[in-house]
Amino acid sequence: MNSNKTLSISIMSGKGGVDKTNISLSLGYALHAEGKGVLLLDCDLGLANLDVLLGLSPDKNLQDLLRPEVNSGDVVVNIEPGGLDFLPAASGVPELVEMDEDMQDLLFKKLVQLIGGYDFLILDLGAGINKTVLSFAAMTQIRVVVVTPEPTSLTDSYALMKVLHQHHDIDDFLVLVNQATPAEAKQTFERLSAACKKFLGITIRSLGSVRSDKSVLEAVRRQTPLMKYAPDSEAAKDVSGLAAKLERFRSDNQKLIAATPPLKNFPELGAPGA
Repeated sequence: MNSNKTLSISIMSGKGGVDKTNISLSLGYALHAEGKGVLLLDCDLGLANLDVLLGLSPDKNLQDLLRPEVNSGDVVVNIEPGGLDFLPAASGVPELVEMDEDMQDLLFKKLVQLIGGYDFLILDLGAGINKTVLSFAAMTQIRVVVVTPEPTSLTDSYALMKVLHQHHDIDDFLVLVNQATPAEAKQTFERLSAACKKFLGITIRSLGSVRSDKSVLEAVRRQTPLMKYAPDSEAAKDVSGLAAKLERFRSDNQKLIAATPPLKNFPELGAPGA
C-alpha cells in the first residue's frame, strides 16, 4: 500500500458570520500558489457557499457521490490549472445523520478514492455543532477553529471544542482569529485558551490571525477569490503566512502523515450532548 502524503484539514466555527468559507478558499489558493495540490471539499451540506464565492454553478455535487454509478472524478471541478480542485456540496444534500450505514460507507469510499494525489485536503464545514459537522471534524488529521473577537464567537467556539473533546476524544485544535488586529487576536486567543485549559484540561494552539480588510467584502461581491482579486491586500498576506505555517507542519510531519490515513471513517453518530 502506498504511503499517504495528504494532510487533511477541517475548517470550522462555532457560529456563522466569521467568514470561515472565505478562509477555506483563500488558504486553498495560497497553498496552490506555493505549488501544492489542493482539493477543497464543501461539507456545509445545508448552506453550500464555496461555489457562490467562486462564481460557479457546478453540474454535479456531493450528493451525486451517493449514486453508485457516478465516478468520484466526475464530481470534481478544476478551478485553477496545476491542481486546485473543488468538490461542491449543494443545499438539499442529506445530513450524515439522515444517511444509513451503506450510504455513509459509499460516500467515504468515494472520498478516499479522490484524495490520494493531493498535498492538502481542506474541508469547509458548516457552522455549529450538528452531527454532520462533528463527524467530518473527527475524520480529518487536524482541525482549525475560526473565531472572531466577538464574545458570541468565543462562546460558541468553546462549545464546539468541548463537544468534540467530550464525545470524540479530540484535544488538538488550531485557532485562527479572523477580522482582528494583532492585539485583538492575541487577547482573543488568550481568553479562549484559558477557558479550554481551565474547564476542558486541553491546550489549544494558535495558527495566527487575519486582519479586517475591505478587500474581502469586495472580492465576495465580485464572486472572485480574495487571493486573485487583491493578492497584495493585508488579509491576503496574512492568509499566505498561515498557509506557509500549514506547509511547514506538513513538511515537518511527513513520517507521521505517511502512516496515517488522510480520512478516518465516519464515527458513530450518537447524540452530541453539550
